[in-house]
Amino acid sequence: MVLMQSDPFLSELTNMYERSTEKGSVWVTMKRSSMKCEARLKKMANKGEEVEYRCLVRATDGKRNISTALSAKYYLKFQASYALVLKSHMHALKKRERKEKKRVVEPEKAPEKEPKKQKKSSSKKSAVSK
Repeated sequence: MVLMQSDPFLSELTNMYERSTEKGSVWVTMKRSSMKCEARLKKMANKGEEVEYRCLVRATDGKRNISTALSAKYYLKFQASYALVLKSHMHALKKRERKEKKRVVEPEKAPEKEPKKQKKSSSKKSAVSK
């Protein structure tokens, strides 16, 4: 992987986007990195030294890998330039085909039936015949 300065990185990224307009993809990842190994970081922490974290930006089109490391000072400038590169190459994107959502009709709520009352045992009166 080639570690570049930010301006050559952006120009090479532009070339990657232009090569992949008809077919292909470009993947860009960003992550925080100290650019130092774990053992060195622990030593710096023990001494009380402050660790400067950088932003590691990587890009690949499947054939070529490029990367750059940015300090906090230059990050906003890079972000603005990166946004311009992205906006200028958005025309190659295809709209996503969406499936039509079928609306589920809620079944009508049936009125709740009251529990049946138990029949009281009716005492049969004997018919008194006269």
